[in-house]
Amino acid sequence: MAELTKIALDAMGGDNAPVEMVKGAVDAVSREKSIKVYVVGQEEVVRKELEKYTYDKDRIEIVGATEVIETAEPPVNAIRKKKDSSIVVGMKMVRSGEADAFVSAGSSGAILVGGQTIVGRIKGVERPPLAPLIPTEKGVSLLIDCGANVDARPSHLVQFAKMGSIYMEHVMGVKNPKVAIVNIGAEEEKGNALVKETFPLLKEAKGINFTGSIEAREIPHGQADVIVCEAFAGNIILKLFEGVGAVLISKVKEGMMSSLRSKIGALLVKPALKETLKGFDTSEYGGAPLLGLKGLVVKTHGSSKAREVSNSILQCLTFREQRINEKIQECIQADDSSDE
Repeated sequence: MAELTKIALDAMGGDNAPVEMVKGAVDAVSREKSIKVYVVGQEEVVRKELEKYTYDKDRIEIVGATEVIETAEPPVNAIRKKKDSSIVVGMKMVRSGEADAFVSAGSSGAILVGGQTIVGRIKGVERPPLAPLIPTEKGVSLLIDCGANVDARPSHLVQFAKMGSIYMEHVMGVKNPKVAIVNIGAEEEKGNALVKETFPLLKEAKGINFTGSIEAREIPHGQADVIVCEAFAGNIILKLFEGVGAVLISKVKEGMMSSLRSKIGALLVKPALKETLKGFDTSEYGGAPLLGLKGLVVKTHGSSKAREVSNSILQCLTFREQRINEKIQECIQADDSSDE
């Protein structure tokens, strides 16, 4: 029997915890036989939820954690003081090798702080970025960074581009992924100080297919596979993307129910429309990995339902099988050697 990929799941994090977290864990083990999920949280609460389902008892295990880090808590203090929280316990499992990955819909700040202080950065990685997949006309693109490093430096963005390229090639199967930097115009001389300073560094960087600047309106068309930016711009792009997508889907449904004729038409197009809209549902792509750590940490939306939790768990399998951390480490070490 092949070795199981072990994922620690934060059962207490997110708006829908623990109900959707536990449901997502059960769904994940039913879809994939080569994973084991450690559901980390308050034991009685988690056990009560698990009793609702039939599942392989050998592949879901409860790991006790008495404390919960709330979204509004200061992240550094929360990680330092709540040693028996589900986030800290889960990340310590990754650090010790008990788990291959940690998945949470909990406090973004606590996950970012814990990822760096508990799991730790790969040597040479300056800043670990959050990198979600976003749906586009051509499939998906990786938005890096979307929330971890608001005050990034040019060297950070260059590393983001390299780590993002590794992820897209080996996890998503995109050969020679196109890398672009978010800008307010296509011309090289445009942009703020950070973009202007980073642009020539990306042009000179080895191992990436840099195609230049990308304007926000080109992102949904899939003009680049790896979209590089600092976290302030990245988070705005991500949230606007999600908001516009939700409104459009709502308006399409509203229009199709507006008259008898449109309802009849809706019945005819429903199967094709459902499949099309599914491609623009961000929950289908799992969570955002925090790249550049010694172990895998995946942040899912705070509002995640079971399907997104399940997909986030399953994406950890590909990440491990493709040895993404090892490839990032090799890339960073090669860069360090060339600089000497």
